[in-house]
Amino acid sequence: MKSVARFEKVSFEQFLKDFKDTFPIDDAIIKKIYDNIKLPKRATVGSAGYDFYTPVEIRLNPGETVKVPTGIRSYIENGYVLEIYPRSGLGFKYRLQLNNTVGIIDSDYYNSSNEGHIFIKITNDSNEGKSLIVNEGDGFAQGIFKEFFITYDDDADGVRDGGFGSTTKKECK
Repeated sequence: MKSVARFEKVSFEQFLKDFKDTFPIDDAIIKKIYDNIKLPKRATVGSAGYDFYTPVEIRLNPGETVKVPTGIRSYIENGYVLEIYPRSGLGFKYRLQLNNTVGIIDSDYYNSSNEGHIFIKITNDSNEGKSLIVNEGDGFAQGIFKEFFITYDDDADGVRDGGFGSTTKKECK
């Protein structure tokens, strides 16, 4: 197998800022959460997906949504992309959905102003009334690295400096 990427934690300062946006709690508690962040891993040698683990317990009733700051960034070689999906079992049992259907992490996101911090926004879309509980440290999403291709007449010359939607903004440098 070809290795094309590596996972890292974002800095504590970046995580603190981003985590407080979703979960406004004490800095000392956030530091403990940060220290316990697990880097994504494959469960078996045949797994394509790298499991992303939630840094805190997540409880979602049907129809509820949460933005999870994972504390993770990924260096990705040019020509590859990281695609994020819900873990299959959670999707099957609870209709756990990513709000953007599939997360796309481009290689240049790593160098963005937020350190390439990967957020995963999920919704419990259960139509059976099932509440979802994902314990701290449990896998809730999976990422798969894929090669991508460009057209013969591609002329992209923009440089990313931001997160969601930044590559379509006029300010893209």
